Amino acid sequence: MKKAILYVNQFFGQVGGEDKADFAPEIREGKVGPALEFSKTLEAEITHTIICGDNYMGSHTEEAVDQILDMLADKSFDLFLAGPAFQAGRYGVACGTICKAVKGRYQVPVITSINEENPGAEMFKKDMYVLRGGNIASRMRADVKAMVNLANKILRGEEVDSAEEEGYFARGIRRQVWRADQKPASERMIDMLLKKLNGEPFETELPMPKLDRVPIAPAVKDLKQARIALVTTGGIVPVDNPDRIQSASATRWGRYDISGDVVLKGGEYKTIHAGFDPAAADAQPNVITPVDALKTLEKEGVFGSLHPYFYSTVGTGTTQAEAERMAAEMIPYFQEDHVDAVIMVST
Repeated sequence: MKKAILYVNQFFGQVGGEDKADFAPEIREGKVGPALEFSKTLEAEITHTIICGDNYMGSHTEEAVDQILDMLADKSFDLFLAGPAFQAGRYGVACGTICKAVKGRYQVPVITSINEENPGAEMFKKDMYVLRGGNIASRMRADVKAMVNLANKILRGEEVDSAEEEGYFARGIRRQVWRADQKPASERMIDMLLKKLNGEPFETELPMPKLDRVPIAPAVKDLKQARIALVTTGGIVPVDNPDRIQSASATRWGRYDISGDVVLKGGEYKTIHAGFDPAAADAQPNVITPVDALKTLEKEGVFGSLHPYFYSTVGTGTTQAEAERMAAEMIPYFQEDHVDAVIMVST
């Protein structure tokens, strides 16, 4: 029977939550966490499960990858799986990172599953099969099933169908196939043209990528005269979280007064961010949202003046669409106060 190895993070590896996000890579014999679900229908035996903390992979990427590749050196396997990672950004990037490394070193098929809003999808979709996953862990069974369906095709040596048919992100690869209806391109082209002229729906055979280009802002002309504003996705808020900003997948944001001598103090401000250990930020909120440092620089004349509010939301799991909407709602405040530049800080 063919063999497979699965990569998971510290949470799905049953090591712990955010408090164990710095967990160094470890390989365990047998099935751990999602491996049990995979094994129900996967036509390969999952012989080992690799567990690595999301923070460790993100902060010690080269070291983590080297450690994992070394762990696999004496293992026999025909397939490498990772995730599914859902909308968890660090986890998605970790899955893509290790899959790409394993594919490059050991030349075996690799498969992962990442939600379209996860940055890992855009980063790695052209390097491997990245299935379009759900946004939350309750989609585990459905995502695992999709991964297994594709994996079994590969294990059997069957031809993998198109991205649309199999459910993975398009990789920009075009290949010639024989159409079942044998309809020539000239006729298909006329059919599409007629549908377009009549306002009917149609699908192009050559979809063009939609590039989300953000123009680079011009440089600040004179920093010593500039008005600077502060925005954070680190979830720093007054302790009662008056705007009820969600700890993940945020749809709300807050605007908080820092005029005068106000600086952020533990006990008055905290973080509600669910993506990292909050202890340091709760004790000293300025490590995430450096109001104290900016006020010092303002007094030293490094820049002109500080906008009297900071703006806060949470980045983890937050969709691009929601982030764009929240930014659009903040912009009028900056324009009203003639802000010249915004410092965007995170975790």
